[in-house]
Amino acid sequence: MKIEYFHASKFGNGAAVAQEFKTCMGERGVSVDVHHVRDARPREVPAADLYVFSSPGRMGRPIGRMRRFLRQLKLPAGIRYALLVTEGAPQPDANGKMPAPQELARWQRVIPIMNEVLQARGYVNVAEEKVQVTGMKGPLEPDWKGKVHAFAGRMPTS
Repeated sequence: MKIEYFHASKFGNGAAVAQEFKTCMGERGVSVDVHHVRDARPREVPAADLYVFSSPGRMGRPIGRMRRFLRQLKLPAGIRYALLVTEGAPQPDANGKMPAPQELARWQRVIPIMNEVLQARGYVNVAEEKVQVTGMKGPLEPDWKGKVHAFAGRMPTS
């Protein structure tokens, strides 16, 4: 099996997640090629059995470079993809109250926006996960490697 992984890491968190995913899948005998979207051409993406896309969230959306990459992507309908994104961890308000799930869903829309673009092209989602970033530039949440390993375990291997 071959996986092509495209990320849009800005501060290195997404790149760390991508490398951990590659390591996990390598232990299962699966080849993963990792690319930053700034170095990839969306109309010349290598053939693969599965594509993984990763973007940090900015103002609750995937960053512009990733949105443009996905909109210009040229792959046959029916391809399988997975999403592994990084988003800011929820923070308490001035009174120490954490945001309700409905508020989070309204402001953290990285996965829904990416799914909307990809599914409109006829691509098939097989898995999705988010890894939280605890500060503006990091670090990643304490058990981020566990999340990546669990995500890798959900990947089809054929």
